[in-house]
Parts: sequence; structure tokens; C-alpha cells
Amino acid sequence: MMTNNDILKKLRIALKLRDTDIVEILALADFHMTASELSALFRNEDHPNYKPAGDQVLRNFLNGLIIQRRGPAEKPVTSPRPSGPKR
Repeated sequence: MMTNNDILKKLRIALKLRDTDIVEILALADFHMTASELSALFRNEDHPNYKPAGDQVLRNFLNGLIIQRRGPAEKPVTSPRPSGPKR
């Protein structure tokens, strides 16, 4: 079974991202993490400073990646409310 850490590692390699790139991508999703906090996610599981990546980290990384690649989501356009019957 793949962990969130494994997914982040694979995405980092596939997209050729540096740690600073990942920190910037997370910031786009309004999720702030330092480079040292991030490096703990990429350590081996048996390392004393290893931290498991929670769902929130992976979710915000993916949301930030979408913002980086596609741009921010547009605000939904609401149609004007129809006024009552004309008299």
C-alpha cells in the first residue's frame, strides 16, 4: 500500500520539483510549510525525524498544483434573479 509520503515522493520526481517548488505550491493553496518540515516527509520511515504526510498535506499539495498549472479557480457566475411578473 502506498502512503501519502510515497505519492508525494513520486510526484516530486515525476514533475522534477525541488523542495522550494513544493513549499511554493503548498503556499498557493494557503498551506504553509517550511523546507525542514517538508524534508521530514521525504525521509525513510526508520529515520528518527520521519513524519507521515497526512491527508491535509497531500490534498493541499494537489490543490496548489492545480492552481499552479491551471490558474486560480474563477468565481462562479450567478445569474440575475428573475424579477416578478411584469405588470
